[in-house]
Amino acid sequence: MNQVTPNGTIDVIDGVKRVFVDGYWIKAYDPPADSLQAKKTLIQGLTRRLFNHVEHGINIPGKRLAEARRAYDQEQDPARKRVKGAMLAGAMFNRATDIFTKLVELQELGIEIEVDNALMCECGMCLEEALTLGRLVLHRSGEEGIDELWGEPFRAFSIPVEAFYESRYVKIAQTLRDIDHIATVMIETFASDPLFVGIDDLVTHFTDLAKDKCETLRTDGDIFDVWAEFVVSSEKLSAFAPHLPEQADARTLQRSADGMRLILQGRDLLTYISRARVTMPKSTRDYIERCAQYEHAFANASPPCSC
Repeated sequence: MNQVTPNGTIDVIDGVKRVFVDGYWIKAYDPPADSLQAKKTLIQGLTRRLFNHVEHGINIPGKRLAEARRAYDQEQDPARKRVKGAMLAGAMFNRATDIFTKLVELQELGIEIEVDNALMCECGMCLEEALTLGRLVLHRSGEEGIDELWGEPFRAFSIPVEAFYESRYVKIAQTLRDIDHIATVMIETFASDPLFVGIDDLVTHFTDLAKDKCETLRTDGDIFDVWAEFVVSSEKLSAFAPHLPEQADARTLQRSADGMRLILQGRDLLTYISRARVTMPKSTRDYIERCAQYEHAFANASPPCSC
């Protein structure tokens, strides 16, 4: 009988501490001691991470919160209101970070900050409203929002630091699952096509590095090698040239062009997901559907003649 490894099991594998979650051994990090200082550092990091992945122009300073709210409330055009709502969310996010930073500075001066402190309450309300407005914000790809990124600072504010780290591993496991799923679809779509012989090895290698990138924090000393190898693998995948016959007909040329476009879209999606370390369900569904449409469109395509 196979022994089932329970979630949360920790082990050292090839010299690396890892935790088992939902079928994946994920690189584990020791959480800092739970304190306002630790939460301030964590929320600041999550804030930088958020703005690094969402659409441009919404990183509005917290001191401009009143202006941002006024602009949002007065806007009538739905499309413009969405953008201004995203800007208001950014201002709310930064206001919360500003408050937390000052609270920690007061604590460092020996001033005890209670959980029910008015500023602590305002910080929580800012994060909560930012989370609600965050549904208006798109990922930089423009395809969908990433609600998870907006919710993380509020979770970091609301629960112990150790519990936040534990929840992070669950999200990473979900992300790794989707990375594997997308890679499987890419390989099944293209590996058997004579035009794309060899693409499966490139996709597999890139996927392995995408998963390494997903589980490695930027503060980890391994990030230099992990990121460099990930970028080089991405470049190799994008440089792949379909094996076109000398006298390729128009249908074969179209299949080649459409296929490469899908491969590059898959590479981009894997990059977005691995960098954000959260799932992108809408983008994933849409990509898988495009792969199915591609297969259907060229289902009766004859193998290219090499004569």
